[in-house]
Amino acid sequence: MRSARLLAALGVLVLAAAGAESAAAPETIRFPSADGTTSLVGFLFLPGGPGPHPAIVLLHGRSGPYSSLARGVYTTATLSGRHLAWGRFWREQGYVALLVDSFGPRGYPAGFPRGSYRQRPSAVSEQTVRPLDAYGALAYLRARGDVMGDRVGLQGWSNGAMTALVTMSDTAPGITGPTRTTGFRAAVALYPGCDMDAVKHRWAPYAPVLMMIASDDDEVSPKRCQDLAARSRAAGAPLELVVYDGAEHNFDDPGRSKQSRDANRRATEDARARTARFFDANLKRRPD
Repeated sequence: MRSARLLAALGVLVLAAAGAESAAAPETIRFPSADGTTSLVGFLFLPGGPGPHPAIVLLHGRSGPYSSLARGVYTTATLSGRHLAWGRFWREQGYVALLVDSFGPRGYPAGFPRGSYRQRPSAVSEQTVRPLDAYGALAYLRARGDVMGDRVGLQGWSNGAMTALVTMSDTAPGITGPTRTTGFRAAVALYPGCDMDAVKHRWAPYAPVLMMIASDDDEVSPKRCQDLAARSRAAGAPLELVVYDGAEHNFDDPGRSKQSRDANRRATEDARARTARFFDANLKRRPD
């Protein structure tokens, strides 16, 4: 009986330790943007074991990486639920995940409100500036001994997904003649806006891209993304498009307001599983 109680207690301790590891706060780091002037803030989610591990750079949307309840405090303690959930998810899957704060170091830690796209400063442009942040993050990760330098992917949401599309272009700023070896190996774009000048006429990604959009998105146009995907795939682009019927913009926000809708909950579950398969195939298998 005593032995059974000891084993049960040990089991509780093991579960508690695992839960603590899952909830552990990411490490706050600083690294240079490829713009040559900006010192960026990043939040690093590290998996267990010595590595080296594949890695994923995470790019926030227009609201920035922090919760709307941050109230002027911008730290790991006030990261949004979505970014924490995805960072922890990738850590549990064996990836190093680096969430990049592009807005705070440039004076806009609270991000921008809905409908403000035309009024946002050029200092945070997803077409000319934020791709340089992505490539700065790539350089930082490649310098780490616990990261597989040729196994780094990119994931973005909304404005960050728009940044991801530009970053993966064969004419992206911050890199010359990009390939899967010199640049990112694959990218995921969740509900981007697809009406940017950088993708309106020609957009040719140099590595596989998985784009996931919501049919009931009332913030960006899913039709424009479908048109972009059709044009690009017709030209031979390595692009996969998934449309979630009935889902909304920010469908993967873990808050009750989004997840109380069946369409958003189903989209979130499928996006997690589909994205994991996509990155596993592109980042974990043996090099080409």
